[in-house]
This record gives sequence, C-alpha cells and structure tokens, in this order.
Amino acid sequence: MAQRGPGLLRRGRDWLDERGRVAWIVAMILGFVAFWPIGLAILVYMIWSKRMFGCSQRSHRGYRPRHYAAPTGNSAFDAYREETLKRLEEEHGEFMDFLQKLREAKDKAEFDQFMQQRRPKTEE
Repeated sequence: MAQRGPGLLRRGRDWLDERGRVAWIVAMILGFVAFWPIGLAILVYMIWSKRMFGCSQRSHRGYRPRHYAAPTGNSAFDAYREETLKRLEEEHGEFMDFLQKLREAKDKAEFDQFMQQRRPKTEE
C-alpha cells in the first residue's frame, strides 16, 4: 500500500522553497529550455504565489505549512503527531485570517480618513 504524503509537485515546490528564489529562477529557465509552456507555467506560478518578488511564503495569505515525516511504527504516537500538526495548521490559518482582517480594518480606516480629508469643507 502506498504511503500517504505530499504529492510530487508539492515536494518539488518545498524543495525549491528551501533553496530560495534563485532555485525557482533556475527551474523556470530550465522549463523554458525544455519546453516553453513549462517555463511559462513556472513563471506564472512564481508571480501568482509572490515567489518572484522575494516575498516570504509565510507573508502571504493562504500559506499552509505542511509537515511530513515518515511513520515511526508507533501508531499511537503517529496519530498524536498528526492530530497536533493538524491543530497547529488550523490555528496558524485562523491567526493568518485574523491578521488579514486587522490589515483590512487598518486599510479601511486609513481610506476613510483620506476621504474625510478630501471632502470639501462646507462653509458655515
């Protein structure tokens, strides 16, 4: 029976992330050399995921850390570890959503302040 784990693309993405932006650029160039649609797909993915501009993958919304470790053979420990990692990932997601809402509230407050300043004062 095959082990459950990250797919080939996910493992490739994680491997490239460990090596940084230069690895992504090299992969994109090799993709263009091998078959141009592959290079184009990598370029689009790099821009979409903000990897092209050097943003940490932790800084953008939607980042979900993935932890993969081979089973230890102790089913109770493996189940506990999976539960704990899943709970931590959920908490991380909730925290990232909370931070996003804070950013949106701050942006709205700044925009509202800008609009208040921009409105012509009524003469009394």
